[in-house]
Amino acid sequence: MAKSRRTRASSARAGRLPTKAEIVDYIDAAPGRAGRREVARAFGITGADRDALKLLLREIRAERTGARRRHSAGDLPPVGLATVSAIDGEGQVQVTPHHDEGAGGALPLSGLHGGEIPVALGVGDRVLVRFVAAGGARHEGTAEHARLIRRLPHGLRRVTGIVTGPEGGPYRLASVSRRTRDDIALDPAGQTIEAGDLVTAETAETAAAGWPSRARQTARLVARHGPAGAPSQASLIAIHEHNIPHEFRDAAISEAEAAQPPSPESRADLRDIAFVTIDPADARDHDDAVHAAPDPDPANPGGWIVRVAIADVAHFVRPGTELDREARRRGNSVYFPDRVVPMLPERLSTDLCSLKPGEPRAALVARMNFDRDGGMRAHHFERAIMVSRADFTYEEAQAAIDGGPPGRAGSLVGEALAPLWAAYAVLARAREAREPLDLDLPERRVLLDAAGHPTAIVRPPRRAAHRLIEEFMIQANVATAETLERRRAAFLRRVHDAPAPEKADALGEYVQSLGFRFAHGQALRTSHFNRLIAQTAATPHGEAVAQAVLRAQSQALYEARDRGHFGLNLRRYAHFTSPIRRYADIIAHRALISALALGPDGNDRETAAALDEIAVGVSEAERRAMAAERDTVDRLVAALLSASAGAVFAGRVSGIVRSGLFVELAETGASGFVAAAALGRAHNDYFVAEDATFSLRGRTGGLGYRVGASVEIRLLEADPLSGALEFEMLTPPGPIVSRRRPPAGRGTAGRRRAGPRQERVR
Repeated sequence: MAKSRRTRASSARAGRLPTKAEIVDYIDAAPGRAGRREVARAFGITGADRDALKLLLREIRAERTGARRRHSAGDLPPVGLATVSAIDGEGQVQVTPHHDEGAGGALPLSGLHGGEIPVALGVGDRVLVRFVAAGGARHEGTAEHARLIRRLPHGLRRVTGIVTGPEGGPYRLASVSRRTRDDIALDPAGQTIEAGDLVTAETAETAAAGWPSRARQTARLVARHGPAGAPSQASLIAIHEHNIPHEFRDAAISEAEAAQPPSPESRADLRDIAFVTIDPADARDHDDAVHAAPDPDPANPGGWIVRVAIADVAHFVRPGTELDREARRRGNSVYFPDRVVPMLPERLSTDLCSLKPGEPRAALVARMNFDRDGGMRAHHFERAIMVSRADFTYEEAQAAIDGGPPGRAGSLVGEALAPLWAAYAVLARAREAREPLDLDLPERRVLLDAAGHPTAIVRPPRRAAHRLIEEFMIQANVATAETLERRRAAFLRRVHDAPAPEKADALGEYVQSLGFRFAHGQALRTSHFNRLIAQTAATPHGEAVAQAVLRAQSQALYEARDRGHFGLNLRRYAHFTSPIRRYADIIAHRALISALALGPDGNDRETAAALDEIAVGVSEAERRAMAAERDTVDRLVAALLSASAGAVFAGRVSGIVRSGLFVELAETGASGFVAAAALGRAHNDYFVAEDATFSLRGRTGGLGYRVGASVEIRLLEADPLSGALEFEMLTPPGPIVSRRRPPAGRGTAGRRRAGPRQERVR
């Protein structure tokens, strides 16, 4: 255990706080904006250590400027999180926005309607606020103040870790998180525990010196999860570490158990249409079914009618119910290799709202007409009763359409699958003309045996079946957004901004250092990135460049206002196709029901008024789910590789930070760390991150490692509890030749993110 903790401490992932001087050096060297997010990424700071980083940034800002800068209202969302940073002698409260800490200053806080604050606040309290510009407007001019929506509960900080200590105590708790290095006294609270148990404990947050600090008192046991080495612990750790709600309240379960399907008489009867579902082999639910047929309209020769049927979750989850409150609290389902934490109770998610073959199901159906070139001519929504004919996996559907044995498909190959593929061929032409961002990066999947132990890491190929379903879902989402905007309905958009100019510039500098060119003008387009991806695809740098393009993108999120979707190159976009697992989709379903007068269970006024707040909540829930899923895969990969300590692997340098470099293994996609200090000892040099060449380079010899370089490493240690991998570099450093002149005044701070991370652009 001690060795494992030393491993994490040696890694940038362990979150060693930088000094003020190191932060100032980084900010001065950065080519563009360097706020709290950028600083945290550069130094690998996550979790609770971000609080300490906030304090450092405040002190630096005060020391360097002596005054605060106003926030640009265009940079602030309409609703966001903030921390109470000061309260003056007259009771005026100042708050600092969370998402822009370190770049701007504090804002005065008032009540929601500009009056007195209705609750008592203290320094360090977290609050949800509405940002307001001069004159009461939003997103114009300069943000002048914030208005309180609600104070967030203090809560207790939860720590998941391993019990250490002699039999019978006193016990201590060693955190398994890479984000904190807690080793604190543990109070069993009357429960029986043993050394080696995985447990969750709580320790109170305190407010001291104007900011929330981590208390060092005894942690009190909350739950015992069993031996730390059990195969199910990887996902369990992530659930507790990221505070994912995983136990349904009794009232929500009672409502779900009492739910009844709607009467078929009140809906369109589509049971004669040959809908099918096409999903991954391990799908836990089936919330979308598809059907295609030639358009019989003589005015649309060569056209197609495509139907996308989505489980009518809005019938069961209505505003103001316990099910609604529970779904909003969770925000989305979270999918792990060994389990799913559903947004809705199983009575709904795997039964009444799952489009099972042969079972009549309530659905909200998008009927879309496409012309011979794939352009959408019209669309229409209706509530219906439908029956899925079959639940195909992607592999089954693809094999049947490719001429293999029909298997379960049987007559459905001609009746259902062949028309789907013919319609997709038409839509694919329109997609090619639209030219969305062409990133088709493989994702890691961990295969488990019957006992839950990892057996392999695979990168499943993407087939035409995947792209077919993806395109049909995109078109249904577009139809949803167009319908709701035309009806002037309140709903949540799925928005995706163009990359920030400084990210595009950094990408251009990186690919230029590899000998390529990224030509982009003032108005970035997806075609700029697609040309770069095509230019490098057949080279040894192809995947590294594709990952760099991905990291240059903004993160998609939910908003009540329209800003379009850059990655899909679409003007209007909403999420409609997964209401079983995304609360934003339930909002879209209800909005359609209200706007089209499809029933009494649409959005209520309270929901419409709270859309900004809901957007913040579901966006944060999505990020939380992504982090938990990613951490679980990392832990399972580490568990699989733990038996391979000493083995040699091929990989590529995927990220550079000040303290070392990250290597992604070619076969599994696992990412591990090589410390700069270890490289220095091995080669009698001092290695520093060099921004001009995107490399870690020795000061004396001038040799080093560039991002994207192919290398061989030896696995020193794999820690299944933290997911950390420690590597030894076997490939000697090589010449680092700059193919361009470094910009004047540019420093050498390492700014590459710690390894590639897949973001959900859609």
